[in-house]
Amino acid sequence: MSKQPIIFCDFDGTITESDNIIAIMKHFAPPEWEELKDNVLSQHISIKDGVGKMFSLLPSSSKEEITRFVQENGILRAGFEEFVVFTQKENIPLYIVSGGIDFFIYPMLDHFIDRDHIYCNASDFSKENIQIIWPHACDEFCSNDCGCCKPSILRLFDNDKYEKIVIGDSITDLQAAKLADRVYARDYLIEKCEELDIHYTPFADFTEIIQNLNGVKAR
Repeated sequence: MSKQPIIFCDFDGTITESDNIIAIMKHFAPPEWEELKDNVLSQHISIKDGVGKMFSLLPSSSKEEITRFVQENGILRAGFEEFVVFTQKENIPLYIVSGGIDFFIYPMLDHFIDRDHIYCNASDFSKENIQIIWPHACDEFCSNDCGCCKPSILRLFDNDKYEKIVIGDSITDLQAAKLADRVYARDYLIEKCEELDIHYTPFADFTEIIQNLNGVKAR
């Protein structure tokens, strides 16, 4: 009996055209954020440490302004709405697994995805500066201090039952890609997959993923 396909899709830079955290930092943060970002990408500091410190540069009073900024500037990648409909029609569970933050992810996805199918980081605006909360921390098999630990989330689902499909674009998707049965990659994730000899299918938009999944299903 064949396994049930299940999809774990990144948000920033994958569902959206650009990385919202980077866009937020460019628009709102002081210059120190650049070094933090570079240290995350080079893996000199953990994703959790870097993202937490970047958001701690921003005042909690900017919550509404940042949320509005993302809603006005965050462009959904072509074909995403059709992709959601496709997964529903084909009864393929779709989970959003993101290192992004709830206060800007939820408003953008509420029309498409139930919140119980979204794994992301949470936020606390009770102090002077924004604090990030990590409800999906690394399990005992991961020591990368991921923040929202994508491989730990994949391990919640039985390998014998599910064919795990990962869609992503960045360093935050790499550890999940290592565990996936199938990977759809773009941008920086392509570089890492090629470097580590991880098989992947490149994509520019979600229409291409639909076509590829239809082709796999037909075989």
